[in-house]
Amino acid sequence: MTLPAESTLLAEFTYELRPVERGYANRTLYINLDSNTIQEKPVTQQMKDLFTGGRGFALKLLWDAVTPDTKWNDNRNELVIANGPICGITAYPGSGKATVVTLSPLTENVIDSNVGGYFAPFLKFSGFDALEIQGKAKEDVLIFIDGDNGRVTIEPYSFEPEDSHLIGNMLTAHFGGDEKGKRGVSVLSAGQAAEHTRIAAINSTWYDVRRKEARLKQAGRGGAGRVFRDKHIAAIVCRFSDMSGDKNGVADMALIRKAGQRINKEIAELDDSQNQMRKIGTANIVDVMDHFDLLPTHNFRFGSHPEAHKIDSKVWKEKFTQGMPDGCWLGCTMSCSHGVDHFPVQTGPYAGTCVLVDGPEYENAAGLGSNIGNFDAQKVLELNFYCDTYGIDTISVANCIAFAMECYEEGLITKEHTGGLELNFGNGAAALELLHQMARGEGFGVIVGQGVRYMKEYFAREFGADPIFMQDIGMEIKGMEISEYMTKESLAQQGGYGLATKGPQHDEAWLIFMDQVHNLLPTFEMKAEALHYFPMWRTWFSLHGLCKLPWNDISPANNKQTAEPAKVPEHVENYTWIHQGVTGKPTKVEDLLLQSERVYNFQKVFALRMGRVGRRHDYPPYRAMGPVTKLEYESRQERYDDQLRKLVGIDPTNMTTEEKMKELRKYREAQYESLMDAVYERRGWDRNSIPTVEKLRSLGMDLPELIEVVEEARKKV
Repeated sequence: MTLPAESTLLAEFTYELRPVERGYANRTLYINLDSNTIQEKPVTQQMKDLFTGGRGFALKLLWDAVTPDTKWNDNRNELVIANGPICGITAYPGSGKATVVTLSPLTENVIDSNVGGYFAPFLKFSGFDALEIQGKAKEDVLIFIDGDNGRVTIEPYSFEPEDSHLIGNMLTAHFGGDEKGKRGVSVLSAGQAAEHTRIAAINSTWYDVRRKEARLKQAGRGGAGRVFRDKHIAAIVCRFSDMSGDKNGVADMALIRKAGQRINKEIAELDDSQNQMRKIGTANIVDVMDHFDLLPTHNFRFGSHPEAHKIDSKVWKEKFTQGMPDGCWLGCTMSCSHGVDHFPVQTGPYAGTCVLVDGPEYENAAGLGSNIGNFDAQKVLELNFYCDTYGIDTISVANCIAFAMECYEEGLITKEHTGGLELNFGNGAAALELLHQMARGEGFGVIVGQGVRYMKEYFAREFGADPIFMQDIGMEIKGMEISEYMTKESLAQQGGYGLATKGPQHDEAWLIFMDQVHNLLPTFEMKAEALHYFPMWRTWFSLHGLCKLPWNDISPANNKQTAEPAKVPEHVENYTWIHQGVTGKPTKVEDLLLQSERVYNFQKVFALRMGRVGRRHDYPPYRAMGPVTKLEYESRQERYDDQLRKLVGIDPTNMTTEEKMKELRKYREAQYESLMDAVYERRGWDRNSIPTVEKLRSLGMDLPELIEVVEEARKKV
């Protein structure tokens, strides 16, 4: 391996290598690309006490860096990548996550997005609890964090590849050298499309020793990849070669192993009869969603489709290379990061080559499949591959294409507007062409790549499209596209999306089965309690660098006999053991939830500070709540008519479809208003979605700068 010549470096920083202590490196790394300065910052005890780690650290660093007037593309905006105190342990599955925080080009507010791969643990073991990047380079740069030698450099990016599957492999070889060395390298990058779209992702690699390739995971939500490229970062490389199972400096390894042995035994014995995460991964639920009318189809108009079997779990199980441990961090026995090897690409710049496709995950199969009406598995995989290597969020782009397709079929836009593309549902070839246009920065694809909220405004202004109809069918909240689950019949999940601080992502609350299928949340109070507990619990994973899948995608054999099966109490107990084992602090469940509630409310105040004030921001589009069109209503007419009789108290016999839709909408919107009130009260917020001073005080978060924000926010509503 050849290191860059000293004369080519834009900046160099050397630091003392120190061991991690009870989960913390106890410092963060700050880089300013305007001035090419690099420095380390201490992690204070107050920072640990109030913000814990991971997402909390990242939010605090960003808060200190920006002002209420900072925009996503200002030099002052930061890209912050953090790990967390539990991140990096190898005795418990799912412990390798990073959280990326920035001001979003999509939501124009603070967002967080989690990502796997080896970057987060390597960053910590190299010496840092977070990486904070501010400013913009004058030319494309490569940032290299050398945890083997205690050295950080910024250099001009002098390599040719532009897309992530090439960048990842090339830089892994360049900085890793031989096979052993490649295992100690992780690369962050974003491909060509990240330069032109607001729905861009950051890719994070890990080296697959069996396939001998660098594989990709994505920080997809909110457009962090656009910020990455706006700062002219071509890649960030972190190298740490001296891996072993004790690098986290834990207080009680025996307690961590006790938890790990318990869940690893369950995975080995029960996974094959439960979700088959080790054979199919998250794509195992495509057929389940279709069965329960929850699979988004044709821009969320419908919840199932006769051709769904062409993209269901059996299809992916056959295509995935089986019998390989596919974990995206060391020691993860869940091994759900499946891939399709030697996939033949048919379109675009890589046509005629065979590539490794990471996935599809459920979101990709549902979004790039049923939601755009594409039931061709080959095209799903090709769309998946190009989204990853170009740096495009699969959830957002699927909803953007689906929205454009519905607008096209409804006559709101025409071939004249699309540059000749026939954007009918099911036209996978047109969807691929849109991706290629995004990468080239040309054509209608660039408009689609700005997000659903942008398209609604653009189509109304430039093409005279109906803004009211587009508001109803545009599947975004707060500017972020909704993840791929139908919510028409789950009021709790509507709230899970609408009331999420960063935007509608299911990593905050996934309550569809509890609410819709099992009817475990019949009252507003029960729904509000679930919309308090589960967002707080899921936030906790992002504070510590954990994946949520081992929590509830494998369950103990007796879980259904417990008082609250949805919480998987045995696994919650595991996490108290792990936290205590790492930090040395006696830990109860309440302690973990308090950590989350502090940071959750801090992020909410941060959003207020950046201008998102009032309950008007917490409404989903009506399609997430009920049928927008006659076609939707009449496709489920028996269901909706029955609801009018039993819930609304109206006999629909002599009513037109339009009259029935109007009454049903009035009822459902009123239900959502009541849900909002109940959730705000449970969370300790006022009716305008603003945390009260008393709530902040009870959490120990009554810092003067937070109190000032909430008091100013109240004056605006």
